[in-house]
Order: sequence, then structure tokens, then C-alpha cells
Amino acid sequence: MPVARLLPLALRVGAAAGTAWAVTRVVRARLNPGRTDQRAEDALDDLPEGLALHAPKDRAEDAQKNAAFRLRRVIHWRGEAVELDASLLGRIRLRRLPG
Repeated sequence: MPVARLLPLALRVGAAAGTAWAVTRVVRARLNPGRTDQRAEDALDDLPEGLALHAPKDRAEDAQKNAAFRLRRVIHWRGEAVELDASLLGRIRLRRLPG
């Protein structure tokens, strides 16, 4: 008898677990696996802290603008320390096309 009372709950939990499993499989199948480029990692590690905006003179015809940002902080929380190291590189290039 006690098993019959748990059956609706077991069915709901099983349905939720099955749905979560199916969603996880679909998301993983559609995501790009990505890659790690060591040159990019080294470039991010070499950035100085702060924000830098720059327009290279050799790319003036492309109207290229570059930006770099790095933030490094140590956060103390509940007696533990965590290092935050956030870096961004960006490039915007505008060119006039014939036509």
C-alpha cells in the first residue's frame, strides 16, 4: 500500500529528470565545443590592468579601433580569498565598399 502513495511523486520526479536529461543532450549537441588558443591566452595574460583604446596608424584606411581591458582583484569573503582576473580584447573595423 505505501508504494501506491509514492507512485505519483515518483512519476513526477522521473518526468522532471527525463526532461532535464533530454534538454541537456539537445543543448550539448548544439553548442560549439570551442577551443583554447595558447596565443590568445598569452595575449590576455600580458595585458596591463585598466582600459586601453587605440587606433593603429597602419590601419587608418580600415578605420580600425582596438580596445583592451583587464581587471584583477582579490575578493575576501567568509574568510576565503578568491582572485578575479577578467580580460577583454576587442576590435572594430569599418570599411567602405564600392558600389
